[in-house]
Amino acid sequence: MKVYFLGHAAVKLEGAKTVYIDPFLTGNPVASEKKEDAKADYVIVTHDHGDHLGDAFDIAKANGAVLFAQHEIAVKAQENGIEAEGMNVGGAVEREGIKVWFTNAIHTSETGHPMGAVVEMEGKRVYHAGDTGLFGDMKLIGELFKPDIALLPIGGRYTMDEEQAAYAVKLIKPGIVIPIHYNTFPIIKADPERFKELVGGEAEVRILNPGEFVEI
Repeated sequence: MKVYFLGHAAVKLEGAKTVYIDPFLTGNPVASEKKEDAKADYVIVTHDHGDHLGDAFDIAKANGAVLFAQHEIAVKAQENGIEAEGMNVGGAVEREGIKVWFTNAIHTSETGHPMGAVVEMEGKRVYHAGDTGLFGDMKLIGELFKPDIALLPIGGRYTMDEEQAAYAVKLIKPGIVIPIHYNTFPIIKADPERFKELVGGEAEVRILNPGEFVEI
C-alpha cells in the first residue's frame, strides 16, 4: 500500500482500492492534485471544517465513491445523492476489504464530533489523527490498533505543535510517522525537522513534500 501526502491534511491510500482522507484540494495552495484528477473508491472525512471536508462530496459524486464520515456529515452526503456510511467513535465498518474505525479527536466542528480515522487495507493500518490536540487516550489508539503509519498534525494553534505531536508518538508507538497540517498557511507554520528531532528513536519520521508517498 502507498500512502501519499497531498498537502495540508489530505492523504491518499493506494492499494487494493484508492481511499482519500480529508481531500482539501481546491483552495489548498500546496495541493499536489486537483479534484478533477482524483480517482477514488472511498472517501473519508474526519470533520466538517473546510480544510478537511474540502472536495469530499465532489470527488465522491464524480467517482461513485462511498463516503465514510460522522453520522451528520453522512446524512448531508446522502441528501446530495452520495452513498455514505455514517459512523461515530466506536466499531468498524467494512466494505470490500477496507475497514474503517473512527477515533476520538480534541477539536471543534459545526456538525457532530470531530474524529480521527484508522484505515485497514491489505493487512496494514494507517491512523490519520484529523485535527486534534494531544490527549492521553492516544495510548489506547496505539495499543488497540497498532498502526503501521500515523499521520499527525504539527502546526500548532488549532492542533498539536511539534512538541505535543512528538509526545503523541510516544503514546501511539507507530512504525512510521508522517507530519501533516503545517505550513499550508502562515498561521500554522511549523518545523518538521524539529518534530523529527524531538521524536528521536521513538519512530521513523518521514517528512513528505506534497505528492510524495511512503510504501508499506
